[in-house]
Amino acid sequence: MTSEPHWLDDGEMRAWRAYVIASELLRKQLNRELQDQHGLALADYEVLVRLSEREGGRMRMAQLAGEVASSKSRLSHQIARMEATGLVQRTECGDDARGVFAEITEAGRARLRETAPTHVTGVRAHLINLLSDSDQAALAHIFERVLTHLSDGE
Repeated sequence: MTSEPHWLDDGEMRAWRAYVIASELLRKQLNRELQDQHGLALADYEVLVRLSEREGGRMRMAQLAGEVASSKSRLSHQIARMEATGLVQRTECGDDARGVFAEITEAGRARLRETAPTHVTGVRAHLINLLSDSDQAALAHIFERVLTHLSDGE
């Protein structure tokens, strides 16, 4: 016997739909700006950012996949494309024969320096500048809670 779902009320539906549509449109806009001005996809930009923030500019592929919310398989294909353009390279983990690092190259760092101003300008124009300080704090609190919930479930 299947029980009736707990349907969303009007306010819940409004919040859900606004999130779904706005987050998708925001990602598309930021991607379009990077593609149009620099020929770089937002997903590749995000990989370069994560790698640049790490000691030695490298991360294990599995950890990187988690940080960019990608499957290991999808990230492997993405890294292969980025390797072909010289932005990253793969290296073996010395202490773990099965492990592989993705590592940002000097060309990748240069590309990141070139594209970062476009990205941050877009993030400010299309999100941050639309929010008050308290809106920003609430948004961070909400999505940190969602992230913790979803991360704990893995």
